[in-house]
This record gives sequence, structure tokens and C-alpha cells, in this order.
Amino acid sequence: MDTDEAASTLRAWFTGRLPETWFTGPVTIVLDREEIAVLGTLPEPEAESEAEKAAMIDGLIRRFREETRERRIEIASEAERKFRRKVSWGVVCGDETVMFTTLSVPVMTRLRQSERQVLDTLVSAGVARSRSDALAWCVRLVGKHTDTWLSELRDALQHVDRIRAAGPSGMD
Repeated sequence: MDTDEAASTLRAWFTGRLPETWFTGPVTIVLDREEIAVLGTLPEPEAESEAEKAAMIDGLIRRFREETRERRIEIASEAERKFRRKVSWGVVCGDETVMFTTLSVPVMTRLRQSERQVLDTLVSAGVARSRSDALAWCVRLVGKHTDTWLSELRDALQHVDRIRAAGPSGMD
């Protein structure tokens, strides 16, 4: 099953279990090898000023998080048993996206001296507390500035997955 199919299956599974009143539309599923992130959209409040709107959004998100906590935990526990991945939750309201829970998964890499020096510079400058934090900061920065490119790359990989799954036909 490719990533699109898996996300579609998960979206349907979560939609069947989520209260209809929680979100304004279907949830978004973000999937990797370790985690299923479920993001729902809350209704955007109308306000007279940007400051008032920001305060209302903050309040809506905090209230939603508190009021839905028990049910989200129940749904996540069931999903974690069924799909063998951790579940994290988040909401989108206006221009604000807030993740409530996410995994922080260790990864290992080998870096040459010049690459380690970049991380050490970030630590020395106080941008990061450690090489690990500095590397995470670099990954976030690259992801932020190359969103379009990464999206196109993911789309191309999904296309390759579909072609592989179809395989050659007529071979005996």
C-alpha cells in the first residue's frame, strides 16, 4: 500500500471514530514510519482586530485541547494497537497550526568535520543547545524553505510507488 492509499485508509478510519462536531471538514493525515499525525480544522473566529483574532484562536485551540483530551487518548490508543504507530494530534485554526503531541525520534548520521563545525557554530552562537538540537534546527530550516521542492519530490516518489505496485504485466 502506497502512502496515499495508507493516508486515505487512515483518514477514513479516524473519520469513523471522531465526533462530527470536532472539525469543520475532513481530517488531514500526515504519515511516516513511526507516527500518524491527525490534524483537524477548527472554525476560524471573526474579530475586529488581528490581536483580538489571535487571542480568540489561541483560546479556541486551548479549549479544544482540554475538552477533547480523554476522547483523543481513547481513539489514539485504539489506532496505535491497530496500526502499530504512535498517534499525534494537532489543529489548524486560521493561519495557526498547533500540534499537541508529537514524537521526537532519534536518528543517527555521520558528519564530516566541516558539517560538525556548522553544528558547533550554532551551539556556540546559542541558536541550539547541542549538536542534536542544531541538526534538528537545520532540518526544520531546510524544510521550511524548500516546501514546494519537497512536495514535488514526495509526489514523484508516490508515482514511483504506484508504478512499482502495478509491475510489469504479461510476463510468464
